[in-house]
Amino acid sequence: MKYWYEVQGDGDPLVLLHGFTGSRNTWKPFIQSWKNNWTCITIDLPGHGKTTGSVSSMEACCVDLHALFNYLKLNKFHLLGYSMGGRTAITYAMLYPEMISSLLLESTSPGLKTAEERRQRKEKDNYLAVQIEEKGIDWFVNYWEKIPLFQSQQKLPNSQQQIIREERLSQHASGLADSLRTMGTGVQRSWWEELSSFSKPVLLIAGENDQKYCKLMKVMDKHFEYACLQIISEAGHAIHVEKPKIFGKIVNEYITGTKLA
Repeated sequence: MKYWYEVQGDGDPLVLLHGFTGSRNTWKPFIQSWKNNWTCITIDLPGHGKTTGSVSSMEACCVDLHALFNYLKLNKFHLLGYSMGGRTAITYAMLYPEMISSLLLESTSPGLKTAEERRQRKEKDNYLAVQIEEKGIDWFVNYWEKIPLFQSQQKLPNSQQQIIREERLSQHASGLADSLRTMGTGVQRSWWEELSSFSKPVLLIAGENDQKYCKLMKVMDKHFEYACLQIISEAGHAIHVEKPKIFGKIVNEYITGTKLA
């Protein structure tokens, strides 16, 4: 693996992990203001952006990320993840809790609870991976932007929708297919049983129009020992896209109130 990462700003470190079809550029609108307070570290996850190579699993990816953080001489940091990046952030936090000062999770889950759910999801993800490989990135982006999860994004200005579309189109079919097969929800370990053992502060952010993840994150809120749940009105799955000012303010206030211990 060769991971592409960028480090900007000064202050306590904040690591940012994007979602499926995203990249380090997902966080670009926030870096300008956040870098005045923190050292922002953005990373292209496997199968995305300029990161090359393939991992065998999400846990293997987290071992790689830990090596990167050691290389960057990070002792402790705030970790923010969205969707797939949130699942990666939870996995990393469960494996290396001593590295986490606070965990910020947007529209994500700790995996599927039962083996049967995981089997069904693995089949669906593998089918989609084959479709992506056979039909190409243009077909996939046209399909992906119309799924119910992103329906609320159709209300965004055309210019903003185009930025999201271009980020998705910049990906490679083989990379996205690999990501689904190695880091998809169907193949990742479930962390539900371990959440209660995590003793660091956790911020959970969900959009009220994203009923699936609102429900999931309400349950997560009860599992974590020190969690704070924020449901954002008139927002869907990607709060950072649909309500960037509110999202930026919530993250800023939460991290500012959580000192590195």
